[in-house]
Amino acid sequence: MAVLICGSLAFDTIMTFEGRFAEQILPEQLHILNVSFLVPSLRRDFGGCAGNIAYSLKLLGGEPLPMAMLGSDGADYLQRLDSLGISRRFVGQVEDVHTAQAMIMTDRDNNQITAFHPGAMMQAHANRIDSGEGIRLAIIAPDGRDAMIEHAAQLVAAGVPFVFDPGQGLPMFNGAELSRFIEQATWVTVNDYEGKMLSERTGWSLAEISQRVDGLVVTLGGEGCEVWVKGEKTLVPAVVPAAVVDPTGCGDAWRGALLFGLERGWSLVQCAELGNRVGALKIAQRGPQSYTLDFTPA
Repeated sequence: MAVLICGSLAFDTIMTFEGRFAEQILPEQLHILNVSFLVPSLRRDFGGCAGNIAYSLKLLGGEPLPMAMLGSDGADYLQRLDSLGISRRFVGQVEDVHTAQAMIMTDRDNNQITAFHPGAMMQAHANRIDSGEGIRLAIIAPDGRDAMIEHAAQLVAAGVPFVFDPGQGLPMFNGAELSRFIEQATWVTVNDYEGKMLSERTGWSLAEISQRVDGLVVTLGGEGCEVWVKGEKTLVPAVVPAAVVDPTGCGDAWRGALLFGLERGWSLVQCAELGNRVGALKIAQRGPQSYTLDFTPA
């Protein structure tokens, strides 16, 4: 059985700033902000939430089905999916627009500044889930606003359980809309910043959100993650990486592991432990889709 991954396919332009953003941005001058960063290294990677999560899940031995929209420049990404053995059954392509593009700059403390051009992603709602046949579970990851709303409703209609993972798309939705996503979802996953925003906008605490779904996970970066089930919190400690090289795509690597475990009926704690392990491998490598496993998942 396959896992449907609703989200973006994007090209990432990743740059490294050897200093610290905090030393270049003066708080008292934010009203006239005008800064420039020298970035001696630059590379272009295959990325996007759907692509990165699919890469992680495939690496672990799962069967990912990314659902996303590419632009007229998407031929290289289609070849990339073919080379990885990842199905493009739900990958569409539109002309006259670019594939989504992310420009990501990372400083020496692994803080990031990102500019994102959605491009073809804004037409992702043209991809439809008409049947849950052959799909065991799904994830709603950051995507076009209409696509996230419509795909969640379509998954409910098809009887497919799914993870709601709003990510950087969370600010697009008001409290009522986010509450609706939570009520439709089976699981919710956010990082700590997103978790605070989700609570503020819905008016529900993390404990209350966890009582409306089968489980909530709040990732904490190098501190591990919190697993909330029925109002009770469990801290799952981080795995110490061999090196801290590039955080780009770590959250997506973690989510691929989450889906791998959920498909196999694991507890959320077991899923989080695997996610922390895969995330530690990813952060030690440059790029969101270049790491490999040094273990065989159970």
